[in-house]
Amino acid sequence: MVAAPMTGQGKTTIATGLMAALGDTRLAVSGHKVGPDYIDPGYHALATGRPGRNLDPHLVGAERVAPLLLHGARGADAAVVEGVMGLHDGRIGTDGFASSAHVAALTRTPVVLVVDVSRMSRSVGALVRGMADFDPAVEVVGVILNKAGSARNVAEITRSVGLPVLGVVPRDERIASPSRHLGLVPAAERQGSARVVERLGEHVADHVDLDALLEVARSASVLDARPWEPAAEVSAPAGGDRPVVAVAGGRTFTFRYTEAEELLTAAGCEVVAFDPLEDTGLPTGTRGVYLGGGFPEVYAGELAANRNLLAELREAVRSGIPTVAECAGLLYLAESLDGHGMAGAIPAHARMTKRLTLRYPEAVSPGDTLLTRAGERVTGHEFHRTAMAPGFGDRPAWEIDGAPEGFASPSLHASYLHTHWAGHPELAARFAGAVHTAPAVAAAPAPGPSPAARTTGAGVAPLADPLRHHGDVEARGGLLDFAVNVHPGQRPAWLDRALREGLDHAGVYPDPEPARGAVARRHSREPAEVLPTAGAAEAFTLVARLRPWKRPVVVHPQFTEPHAALEQAGHTVTTVLCAERDGFAFDPAAVPEDADLVVVGNPTNPTGVLHPAEALRGLCRPGRLVVVDEAFMDALPGEPESLAGERITGLVVLRSLTKHWSVPGIRAGYAVGDEAVVRELARVQTPWSVSAPAIAATVACMGGEAGAEAERRAKEFDGWRADLEAGLRGAGLEFVPSRAPFVLVKAGEGVHARLREQGIAVRRADTFPGLDAAWVRVAVRPPETTRKLFDALAKVRPGGFSG
Repeated sequence: MVAAPMTGQGKTTIATGLMAALGDTRLAVSGHKVGPDYIDPGYHALATGRPGRNLDPHLVGAERVAPLLLHGARGADAAVVEGVMGLHDGRIGTDGFASSAHVAALTRTPVVLVVDVSRMSRSVGALVRGMADFDPAVEVVGVILNKAGSARNVAEITRSVGLPVLGVVPRDERIASPSRHLGLVPAAERQGSARVVERLGEHVADHVDLDALLEVARSASVLDARPWEPAAEVSAPAGGDRPVVAVAGGRTFTFRYTEAEELLTAAGCEVVAFDPLEDTGLPTGTRGVYLGGGFPEVYAGELAANRNLLAELREAVRSGIPTVAECAGLLYLAESLDGHGMAGAIPAHARMTKRLTLRYPEAVSPGDTLLTRAGERVTGHEFHRTAMAPGFGDRPAWEIDGAPEGFASPSLHASYLHTHWAGHPELAARFAGAVHTAPAVAAAPAPGPSPAARTTGAGVAPLADPLRHHGDVEARGGLLDFAVNVHPGQRPAWLDRALREGLDHAGVYPDPEPARGAVARRHSREPAEVLPTAGAAEAFTLVARLRPWKRPVVVHPQFTEPHAALEQAGHTVTTVLCAERDGFAFDPAAVPEDADLVVVGNPTNPTGVLHPAEALRGLCRPGRLVVVDEAFMDALPGEPESLAGERITGLVVLRSLTKHWSVPGIRAGYAVGDEAVVRELARVQTPWSVSAPAIAATVACMGGEAGAEAERRAKEFDGWRADLEAGLRGAGLEFVPSRAPFVLVKAGEGVHARLREQGIAVRRADTFPGLDAAWVRVAVRPPETTRKLFDALAKVRPGGFSG
């Protein structure tokens, strides 16, 4: 067992590296984790090529710990058990029950202590000797010194500990593990996880005496227990078919115990994984659904965009398909999660909170359900930062400390509580029994395109890549365009003249310096603080490629291009949602402290909300880049709350000329901000990416004539938007008060498609993380054009329209 005096000493690093290093010597290795944790076993599985296993007396009973160790280690040459917290830290008030020491005693496993010695010297000896002498039932046989410094200090520590020093491991920042609000990022979500584990193995092999560790392992006593057998706990119907149990997986649902799947298989079910981010339907022949734990809050927008799967899952639950949902699964079945539409199979809404719920309870079943019988008791654990309102239905799944929790019925069991079915095999048996008698899920028909969509070639069905969806697709086919946020007026004569003159320079490679100088003068900056770009889209790509971001954050709902660019560059994006209940206002405190990149729009597309400059300034701190997308700022009279003229370390502002100047075909924009960052962006920019016409347009739009015309257009937009919002208000339609040349309207699900049938294109908003199909974005247009939208709404909305 690899244990430690306290948490944070490097147990996961050393244990996972040890598993990989031993595997590299051609030994078969099994990995185990003390406690309920799901994340560490994911890394163990990568290191060993076998499922990671948990050993938890609270969850499975002390009598099953040794049998489960033998079951998981079947066929292995060596088993490595990673401890939890400090060696003797267990369930509070139980004298160390379920601690690493308890598991070591139950399995008669020798313990090697990992100690972070970066801030200690001879005191390590006192610490280690105390740990070794505290409980005679626990055999501490050696020490690995982690994050070691000088040779002199290592020698001093070695003389003090009184136990064999089996390894001296120096600090290596390349193998640091990224974390989020519930601990480490799961292996399935990290780009390059396999390479990280490989480096861990190399690092441990270089600094730990593997032969000495194997001798320690060989000294372990023979266990007088029999391996756990799933077939001894449950039985399969004789001669029956093998019904499919669909088990959620992928990056979002990474938390489940391997033994649960083994029990279902032994009970005659066929376990088939599906990915809620990628698969548009449940597996063929599904007759049961298991939704485990994970991080749906991180991927809420993408989950919400997969509407066909959500519809099929909702129908499956409502039709009585046996369904088990734990924690993340509960959130996925809810009506919404942080404003994102989820399956809607449970009448509740979920949201992220700042409060961590962490408990190790005993739960009582208040009645007969899919999994339980009235009065039965189970042990489990909860670990989440979300809250559900309401937290339970008419038939709660559990009572915990006297309070009801979760939702249950004869075919559904959904709650925050995680249970280990090896400790409660009757839960698996009842679920499997219900699955055997259930009909197969009927696939939900995909929402088809409306008649207008069929004739124009632009469907309204869920999209394979919603982050890449753009309003110009919706406005094609002769529809009246309220979907694209480009000023509907003609370009000024001076801009057309500049574009034609730009073409005169098409015979030579473009020189962006005139554009750089013009932008610098416009914002009172130095030329070195400006980078002309091929529109804001190129700038987002440059930012994504700039650094190996550890925790990039995109504030949503907003223009999806930066999110898509980051994912395309191989980054895992953390989404911070502005909530509808707050008017989509931005709360800087919602940004994780370890975020090294934050992207936020101002004013934000599609909400039209203008965030205070002070809130955005407050995001800046050492080691973090803050990118503010001001693509629509020039459409606001006076450009309030703009940061384009401010010199702040770690801040870059992006601008686009596309919208306000009616030149979407001329990709023209720029980045302005921190000189050091701008210099980095320039280094990753493709040479000559900004065309001669774009350079000419940029110079023209920064000049004196442009300033007066930009202000006139901005005030014109204000008047048009006031007319649109007055009409929406008169119609009783909910909308978000806007400062941008568009308005986000809650028109109702299906209105987008019905407007197309009337020849009107508005921008569907369900492709923006945080919004669902009830929302549409409406571009601001002159009153006479807006009246045609109102006329169409009167025909497609129940009860008519009087605005």
